[in-house]
Amino acid sequence: MKEDVFLPKLGLTTTEGTIDKWLKNDGDIVKSGEGLVEITTDKITTSIESPKDGILQILKEEGTVQVGEVFAEIIDSGD
Repeated sequence: MKEDVFLPKLGLTTTEGTIDKWLKNDGDIVKSGEGLVEITTDKITTSIESPKDGILQILKEEGTVQVGEVFAEIIDSGD
């Protein structure tokens, strides 16, 4: 089973952010709560964490992402 990684709403007026740097590589095994990517909005830079243990599948390497947009997935290691 997979779980989506997306940009959450980080403030009242935040509508998008920019992927600055991936902290993990596509195919890496990650743990729940581990930082995956740094995203910058107009006000802050934040790290988005893995929602569960599994294997990271990056869907978008760089660029702008909208709030709610899925840019990676965490796949169970058995899938």
